[in-house]
Amino acid sequence: MATCVVTFGSQSSIGLLSFWRDYSLKERLINKASSLRYFNGVAYKKQTNLLSLLDFKCCVNSPNVGPNHSIESFFDLHPKKLKLSGDENDAMFYSTTINESLRETCNPSYNYGEAKIKVVGVGGGGSNAVNRMVEHSLKGVEFLIVNTDAQALKMSPVLPNKCLQIGQELTRGLGAGGKPEIGMNATNESREAIEEAVHGADMVFVAAGMGGGTGTGGAPVIAGIAKSKGILTVGIVMTPFSFEGRKRAVQAQEGIAALRENVDTLIIIPNDQLLAAVSQATLMTEAFNLADDILRQGVRGISDIIMIPGLVNVDFADVHAIMKDAGSSLMGIGKSRARDAALNAIQSPLLDIGIERAIGIVWNITGGTDLTLFEVNAAAEVIYDLVDPKANLIFGAVIDPSLCGQVSITLIATGFKRQEDRKGK
Repeated sequence: MATCVVTFGSQSSIGLLSFWRDYSLKERLINKASSLRYFNGVAYKKQTNLLSLLDFKCCVNSPNVGPNHSIESFFDLHPKKLKLSGDENDAMFYSTTINESLRETCNPSYNYGEAKIKVVGVGGGGSNAVNRMVEHSLKGVEFLIVNTDAQALKMSPVLPNKCLQIGQELTRGLGAGGKPEIGMNATNESREAIEEAVHGADMVFVAAGMGGGTGTGGAPVIAGIAKSKGILTVGIVMTPFSFEGRKRAVQAQEGIAALRENVDTLIIIPNDQLLAAVSQATLMTEAFNLADDILRQGVRGISDIIMIPGLVNVDFADVHAIMKDAGSSLMGIGKSRARDAALNAIQSPLLDIGIERAIGIVWNITGGTDLTLFEVNAAAEVIYDLVDPKANLIFGAVIDPSLCGQVSITLIATGFKRQEDRKGK
């Protein structure tokens, strides 16, 4: 493997670009394999298979290293400006412009070495959940909402360029009328726009409320588009309350069945089971907000593990390994001090199947600056006592100063479908 190191003296940073002999790395692989990184510090000295080009200013811009490049041993990094060529033991730069500043030549919006996570809210329920994520300032993720209802899009706090109206010819912005087939057709009408919206993501959450039109019919299509691009795709959906009627319940199950075939991991939040966690005096609006908050905490529990530097850091590759093609998954959420939070998480009404049957567990503990190592260990013991010793576990710990005196634990149990498939063979 040939590697070229370029020093940007004015910025005290180094661009490291690796490429395999006879192959040019594609844009997606650059992101996922973290082949391009920026380091603080001094320049690398010449080493085996390593060439330092001091005082060179160049642009390594991911969009210019696209999936359509031919299989040749060079990178066309910047049209008419920069080309990298080489074989296993050497690398050379050819540049017509070497005196441009780093600010001018490099696009700061690309954070190489970091996973790019997008959350797509589909339909009314999914959009409402994403709206609440925006209001709670969920960090490290990009939000998009997709809807056939133009009026709902206008009222969203999501950035206007991240609000996608689908099926404009079919629905004229008036919604899907509770019909999943219209939601599906509207989504297919706007496939190109959706493909562009999810492009570049390493992980996509598809959030929706099941039972209506746009979310039920559109979520499987959007998830399928993301998954077909090699993106880790997680469906996180809510089923309707019983009082919403049998028709919505039937449509929800049909939508879930379709979505399950188009995601790596599917997390289902049964709204009826949330009733066990609230008092009889709970207002209807509060009940729906609670469902949105559960969905938000599920997304945050996973994204925090990946994106926020914590006491215990977890690579995106670890999460990818445990959630890729994991099938049906369950989520538990608990708050209190550490041990009690763990107990609340594993006893959550959302976990209607014991976590001892899970093949993989992703869990995250978030606490204030007063979180102690003893508390983390006590919480871990509660969870590990129930988990199959052979299960793959991913654990992250994050400090959030706003949680002083409290601990939040989010637990995702994965792999139930794969386990059932093996038993059926």
